[in-house]
Amino acid sequence: MVRRCQVQVLYFAKSAEITGTRAETVSVPQEIPAAQLWAELETRHPGLADVRNQETKSPSSPPSAEASAEGPGGPARADVGEEEHKDIIKFTAEKLSVEEVSQLVTSPLCGAVSLFVGTTRNHFEGKKVMSLEYEAYVPMAENEVRRICSDLRQRWPVRHIAVFHRLGLVPVAEASVVIAVSSAHRAASLGAVSYAIDALKASVPVWKKEIYEESSSWKRNKECFWAPGN
Repeated sequence: MVRRCQVQVLYFAKSAEITGTRAETVSVPQEIPAAQLWAELETRHPGLADVRNQETKSPSSPPSAEASAEGPGGPARADVGEEEHKDIIKFTAEKLSVEEVSQLVTSPLCGAVSLFVGTTRNHFEGKKVMSLEYEAYVPMAENEVRRICSDLRQRWPVRHIAVFHRLGLVPVAEASVVIAVSSAHRAASLGAVSYAIDALKASVPVWKKEIYEESSSWKRNKECFWAPGN
């Protein structure tokens, strides 16, 4: 007899809308390939075939830091002074303050603070966008952002890093993501911020719904590593 176990399945974004639930417990064999588990779920919820991943690959590694940011033995370290390095990560339904995030990474040891601010634009392919809605698997998303922060520190001599991502509805012109990095000199923080937003879009489990005047649509991030064709 095949031994079975209980598995809790979590649904997000479009899959949650299709199944009508955020979580369910499924009885499956103790050893089951991911493809077989997905087939079991499609049997329960045929609509999941619409969101099946066709291909999964590891994300491509972003370019390494410029040679000027490195010294013998790898990237230089900004260890002058007693101030500890900080990685500040937050996923929140609250409105984001660019000034607040910038202040969190400001340091008397640094001469540069670089920012990326992603906002909701009012159009997409000729459609009027009213707002965006973001959803995330927060525990996994936080772990992935911590990994990105670690990667940044291996590549650039940065001091503090802050990554804030808004969840829920984000109206037009408001910020959905704010990334701030401080460093002694601008080259490091500028390079780190560019790397961070590319890595976030490629690997952090965040889903986006575009809400139009008369309809809405969950959008697959073309840069994410689980998107078909990547």
